[in-house]
Amino acid sequence: MIKKIKFWMMAVCLFLLNNVLMAQTNTPDDGSIMKSNGKIYVVMAVVVVIVLGLFIYLIALDRQIRRIEKK
Repeated sequence: MIKKIKFWMMAVCLFLLNNVLMAQTNTPDDGSIMKSNGKIYVVMAVVVVIVLGLFIYLIALDRQIRRIEKK
């Protein structure tokens, strides 16, 4: 009984997910406004800076943890 309920819940979730994904493919604007204004490069630069900042923070944190472990 529980397996049937899980199966139907999964089927409904996949059906709803499929509808959401299909609804997004019919957009006439694929970001051309951002590309035409050059704002896409600003967005990408901000994303790259954030990701690099996170990596640098993790590396610094790892070095501090290693230093504490050696003591």
